Amino acid sequence: MVRGEKPRIAYWLDNSLYLNITNKCSNACWFCVRNFKQGVGGFNLKLEREPTAAEVKAELEAALALRRWGEVVFCGFGESTARLDVLLEVARWIRERCGGLVPIRVDTNGHGYVLNKGREVAEELRGAGVSSVSVSLNGHDEASYAENCRPEFSGGFAAVLEFVKKAKTAGLQVEVSAVRMPEVNMEKVRAVAESLDVPLRVRDYIPCFW
Repeated sequence: MVRGEKPRIAYWLDNSLYLNITNKCSNACWFCVRNFKQGVGGFNLKLEREPTAAEVKAELEAALALRRWGEVVFCGFGESTARLDVLLEVARWIRERCGGLVPIRVDTNGHGYVLNKGREVAEELRGAGVSSVSVSLNGHDEASYAENCRPEFSGGFAAVLEFVKKAKTAGLQVEVSAVRMPEVNMEKVRAVAESLDVPLRVRDYIPCFW
């Protein structure tokens, strides 16, 4: 059941406020919830078009007025770093609007440097007020990553590792996440996380949960 008749930019789960700023993604993960559902938590996340920064801020302002949120998270039905300039503008606005008191997180597939060639993505995120990133890593090498995530370019796994390393260097709090399913060798993914010296968060795969 999807709440309301229009797609949402801002939505919430528990005490976290989420921002769905794009439906574009450089991966075509076979297990992605958007393959099965119109949204999550009762919210429709299938955007009719890509929202402007002004539209994101307007919907965000309305959501911020509802309650005090524990964090704001850039995470929706797409890869937020595919619209890096919008992400950065909105993150700076959140920092100013909330006085830096609300943590800002970006959930990402880790392709930011491929999608924004020549940009110092992690440094720019940090400079805009982002404090942490959660990076999806649903594979332990190029072959398993390609099979599960089906990136639109070669070297997707290496791109994720590069992003994690640069995010750490930039001073962001970094974790990697993986979905618990037979196609992911969690012990090998955990070994990759340990080699990067970042924590691993394991997420359950429940495609029909919402």
